Amino acid sequence: MQADAAVSRTMRHGAKPSARTLDAARRALAEKFAAAGLDSPQLDARILVGHALGLDHAALLAAAERVLSADEDSAIAVLVERRLAHEPVARIVGTKEFWSLDLRIDDATLVPRPETETVVEAALAAIDRRGARARALRIVDLGTGSGAILLALLSELKNAHGIGSDINPRALAVARDNAVRLGQSNVAFVACDLAAALRGPFDLIVANPPYIASSDIATLAPEVRLFDPRLALDGGADGLNFYRAIAAAAAELLTPDGAVVVEIGAGQAEPVATIFAAAGLVPSPPRPDLHGVPRALIAAKVAAKKGPEFGANL
Repeated sequence: MQADAAVSRTMRHGAKPSARTLDAARRALAEKFAAAGLDSPQLDARILVGHALGLDHAALLAAAERVLSADEDSAIAVLVERRLAHEPVARIVGTKEFWSLDLRIDDATLVPRPETETVVEAALAAIDRRGARARALRIVDLGTGSGAILLALLSELKNAHGIGSDINPRALAVARDNAVRLGQSNVAFVACDLAAALRGPFDLIVANPPYIASSDIATLAPEVRLFDPRLALDGGADGLNFYRAIAAAAAELLTPDGAVVVEIGAGQAEPVATIFAAAGLVPSPPRPDLHGVPRALIAAKVAAKKGPEFGANL
């Protein structure tokens, strides 16, 4: 009866039914995505069908046997073609969850990735080792993009004040919008190259800088190579250009017992630690992500006089 009523409604509005139920369309898309070798085909199909129809997960389940109209089928087909062209689902729907925060993204920003949450974890652990989270802190996120790392930290540190810098004004507009949507008023955004327009001191510097060697960008997965902004990927000939700049800035911007936490790529822990050490910072063993890959490197401005090395067990 529910399906018949849906057919009647679409006929009255001039759109012919597609004769496919919502559930049948979702299953067909999952099979198509799997055949194309896409990751998480079931999840992608569910998200895209829901996005096309304006339905959340619960509403999709409730409407599983509803017959789609031709217009609805066409709306789904447009999104399917985008996904088959390797456009990430997050870019298609325009949002991505990070640290349980719903963040808007666009073509000026990276898609926040789960492994980047390791930077947030390492930064919070570094703060915990130096005092209470409730204390007033100044935090800066260099190359903030969508604001993911900074806004995640501010969601945990209620008395902290954050600054996000980015060279791309369009990325900063996204970050500002995310801050407003999340009700974060203790944050400001500055258009500049890394720390060029910033004045310290800061208790914490965080960054997910571009760290792909220029010659390696062509080898990246199409979801990254074709859709992530190159400005946020290209780390120069050896992938380390931005770490050199961050290390130089950190030495000047940090408080005496401050820390810098950066995301690193595979195989970069040792060279990045060397760069920070040469700038007078004290690096600690990197923190691995959930796959066991060293992902976040922590460095302190000064070595601790007593007790374990800063961040040694992070």
